[in-house]
Amino acid sequence: MNAIITATELASELTSSAAPVLLDVRYQLGGPPGRPQYEAGHLPHAVYVDLDAELASPPGPAGRHPLPDLSVFAEAMRAAGVRADRPVVTYDGGQGWAAARAWWLLRWSGHPDVRVLDGGLAAWQASGRSLSVDKVTPQRGDFTPVPGSLPLLTADDAGSLARRGVLLDARAAERYRGEVEPIDRVAGHIPGAVSAPTTENVVDGGTTFRDASELAKRFAALGATEDAEVGVYCGSGVSAAHQVLALAVAGIPAALYVGSWSEWSNDPSRPVSTGAHPG
Repeated sequence: MNAIITATELASELTSSAAPVLLDVRYQLGGPPGRPQYEAGHLPHAVYVDLDAELASPPGPAGRHPLPDLSVFAEAMRAAGVRADRPVVTYDGGQGWAAARAWWLLRWSGHPDVRVLDGGLAAWQASGRSLSVDKVTPQRGDFTPVPGSLPLLTADDAGSLARRGVLLDARAAERYRGEVEPIDRVAGHIPGAVSAPTTENVVDGGTTFRDASELAKRFAALGATEDAEVGVYCGSGVSAAHQVLALAVAGIPAALYVGSWSEWSNDPSRPVSTGAHPG
C-alpha cells in the first residue's frame, strides 16, 4: 500500500462508497492552535485533530511530544469516525509533519490503511478544489489501538542503533552540528547519527514528496537501504515521523524514536556529539 495519496486520487476516492475518513491535523510549533484555521476552511467532511492534545502526551522527561495516552488517542480517533475497516487520509496546512505524526500513530497502533495527502491543503487548493466551512459530525468509529505494528525506539535503542545500524537525524543541519539550539537544553546530536534533514525529502523546499526513486537514492547515499536497520529521530518526534513516511515511500522500513532530541538532551548522562560528522 502506498503511504501517500495525491489530491486528484483523493478527490476520486471521496466520491466512492468506501470514501476515506479525513483528518485535518493543522499544527504549527509555537504557533496558534489549528482549529480556527480548520473552521475557516477544510477539506469536505474532514475532522480536526489536535496534535498536542490528542496525538501526544504533555511535555516532560520523555520529550516535548511523547506518545499519547492510548485511551485519549483511541477516543479521539473514534470521535473522528475512524474505523478499522475504513481507510484514513491525514493532511495538514504546512510541511506535512503533523499529518505524518497522525499517519505514524495510526499505523503503529494497528490501523491497516492510512495515507497522507501529498502536498497537504496547498495541493488540494492548487488542484482547483474548494474548501468547506460546514460543521462536520462524523458517525462514531470503532478503532481500537493495538500498538506494535511499526517499530518504536527508546533512548537506549536509538543510541545502540546509531552504533550498529543507521540512525538518521531529521533536524536542520545546523542543529545537528550543534551550531544553534533554539529549543532544547543541549546542542548537538546522538553520537553515530547521520544528518538527514527532513526538508530534503520534498521538491524545491515545498510540501510535495520527491518521487520514490529519488528518495531511495537520497537515503542510500546516507546508508539507509531496504536491507539496513534504520531509525529516525528529530527534535520531538514530529518531523521524524515525516522522515519515516518518506522512507516508506522509498520502500525502506524504519523505526521512530519518539522522544527524540528533546528526551535525549534532557538527560545529562547521555553523550552528545557536535560537528558535521556522526562522531
